[in-house]
Amino acid sequence: MPPAKPADAGPFTPLDFQLVLLRRMADHNADLVEDARHTLGASVAEMREANRRWQAMRHTPRSRGALSRYRSILGEPESVTPRRIGDLSCEAFLWPVPLWPDLRFEVLVATGGVAWNEWLVRAPGAPSPELRALDDLAPWSCTVDEAARAFAPARPLEGTAPTRWGLAFTAPDSSDAPDGGVRRDCVAEFTWGLLQRVAVTGRQP
Repeated sequence: MPPAKPADAGPFTPLDFQLVLLRRMADHNADLVEDARHTLGASVAEMREANRRWQAMRHTPRSRGALSRYRSILGEPESVTPRRIGDLSCEAFLWPVPLWPDLRFEVLVATGGVAWNEWLVRAPGAPSPELRALDDLAPWSCTVDEAARAFAPARPLEGTAPTRWGLAFTAPDSSDAPDGGVRRDCVAEFTWGLLQRVAVTGRQP
């Protein structure tokens, strides 16, 4: 793969956007981010510059809406699907993310064009991981909705930043142990919808 061009040379590209995703994940999984950055052919400086430009775009007084911004960076979406979540009717816009071929970047847009959620989800038709116990929850192994389904009932938690989410749930230690082993109370942290780490907070009686 050819080296990445400087982040400030020309328009903000899909490569730059993937660097933004990685920059937010570096706090939790520096080794995975470094490997992914090398796959993209980008330097640490380019990742930082891409994130700086992204923040500037988001916070400029004349910033375009989220959907328009993603269209300008990622092009036309791969698909647009009507979605109903509770009482809310919206449309799900999906874009491919070359760094994670089995995932898509999803933007949920409500009536009036307001984007109210932006994160990574499993690509339509791609197999979801088998999540039965804590030892299945490796970093980057699953998305928010996959973990919530696997360990229902999971309780959503407020994240520490706009691109972060949390889930509280109970899960067995190991899928290989009899009856799954000891059940633990856990908190999982996600960045851009992708699992970053799991902390054990207690033990079930």
